[in-house]
Amino acid sequence: MKKITEQNAAKYTLVLILVTFFVRLLIAAYTGLGNGESYYFRGAINLEWSYFDQPPLFFWIGGASIRLFGLTNFGLRFPDVLMFAGTSWLLFILSRKLFNAAAGFWAVVVMNLSALFTVGVACWYQPDAPLMFFWLLSTWYIVKVLGIGEAKPLNLQKDKGKIYWLWIVIGICMGLATLSKYHVLFLFAGVFLFILTNKKHRHWLTHPGPYLAIFITILFSTPVIWWNYKNNWVSFVWQGSRAGTRDEAFALHVDWFLRSIAGQAAWLLPWIWFPTIRQLFTSWKLRVQDEYAFNFWMSVLPIVFFTVLTIWADLQYHFHWQAPGYMMLFMPLGFAIDKALNGADERRKRLTRRWLSFSIYFTVITIAVLGTHLVTGFWQSYGPKWVASLGGGKIDPTIQGVDYDDVMTRFEKEGWLNNPNVFAGSTRWWLAGKIDWALKGKKDIVVFNRDPRNLAFLVDPNKLIGKDAIIIGEANAYDETIAADGTPFFDSITKVADIPIIRGGVVEEHLQVYYCKNFHQAKQPLPDYPLYRQLNGLVPFGK
Repeated sequence: MKKITEQNAAKYTLVLILVTFFVRLLIAAYTGLGNGESYYFRGAINLEWSYFDQPPLFFWIGGASIRLFGLTNFGLRFPDVLMFAGTSWLLFILSRKLFNAAAGFWAVVVMNLSALFTVGVACWYQPDAPLMFFWLLSTWYIVKVLGIGEAKPLNLQKDKGKIYWLWIVIGICMGLATLSKYHVLFLFAGVFLFILTNKKHRHWLTHPGPYLAIFITILFSTPVIWWNYKNNWVSFVWQGSRAGTRDEAFALHVDWFLRSIAGQAAWLLPWIWFPTIRQLFTSWKLRVQDEYAFNFWMSVLPIVFFTVLTIWADLQYHFHWQAPGYMMLFMPLGFAIDKALNGADERRKRLTRRWLSFSIYFTVITIAVLGTHLVTGFWQSYGPKWVASLGGGKIDPTIQGVDYDDVMTRFEKEGWLNNPNVFAGSTRWWLAGKIDWALKGKKDIVVFNRDPRNLAFLVDPNKLIGKDAIIIGEANAYDETIAADGTPFFDSITKVADIPIIRGGVVEEHLQVYYCKNFHQAKQPLPDYPLYRQLNGLVPFGK
């Protein structure tokens, strides 16, 4: 590659975006849906005002896409791939405005090398893709109206009309971000703290523009508010409970905190995470410059909040919740890379080039190997088996990214698929999602568990009374879950032949299958079961 300059940076960025766009289309089309993607799928075919654990926009977009491209992996994921291409361009033009064009190119390169962004955000059917896009689109207009990086900032008197128009656009963009994911609260707070701590911009606190934007954002969030009002505010309660200790006594957990930091580093890739997080401290140190101050306040809140929270709250493996903050730090990191490559220090220049080369080779090779294994399962035949134990068990953890097409085959063979008196079920919300995607939503599906999440709102169990169910679980499912969670709702439960999950001709997992006769309300009270509540005519969650 030629030297990146102010003149060619935009061209090379567009080439990078275009090449990675088509590569991701292949990944989107030919790799299976993960647990979360499969679980979210039913929300795309059942369009609602909002949903249990996420706002509705990415469900709406996914629903429109599968109606346009068909009920396929490509159809469900295409909008995410497209929006990430847009996110990459927005990152470039923002970095160009705040620093320079070369910084924009390197910021996009780093984001595409990060494991979290290059696959998790860019390829998977998740709410993060629209969040990142509308987060940066909002940021673009905020930067313009505040005059950061502008050679000639807007004049409050002469440009009054344009200023109000920009705040209206900001409100619309932030409204769409609000409909994407609740993380948008950190966008609000970051802008507020930047204005509050900067004398030059503090006059915006008394200007009607920001409040007009907030009002428009609230209007856009009406579907979320209305749906929650009708459902005991369950989405807000659920998300809020994750920040607490739920039913456990309050205690400090250094192990959770360290796990969070290690997980973020692993997801971002450690050699990318370290220089990225370093830019957080650099931005604080150089906060007298608007460009750095703005990046600091827009990045620090999600990173610090979700990391500190783990000291007492078990956020498990949600290491991607800090992602918007890291994305903002890619801008000063891109500028730091540009300075290193064009500075007088030859050693620093050489080390930066080696770091970039290693990062590029690692990401490209890893994606190629994992993508090939996901599709073919070649590692089971040609790779060391001990690698599977890295997932914490005997089963290869990548099987989670394989579609359970064998479930559909079994349903068709047994005649269950076209039998109107048979529905599907599981005792795990994520497994119910995998089954639901395998059956392409052709059967109603019920989660027999205290934690059905979004699926409790998308299937009405009352219309299934008197029907039989096929409940599917993992190994030892009956003793671990089905006996306790399924038995109260049926006359009898009989184990039938397992469903082997096959990849590349190799059986990698066995799903246990149970035929359950005559679905009915549980004879004993189970008030903490959403299913029990629904069969009593109540909303799934509440008192």
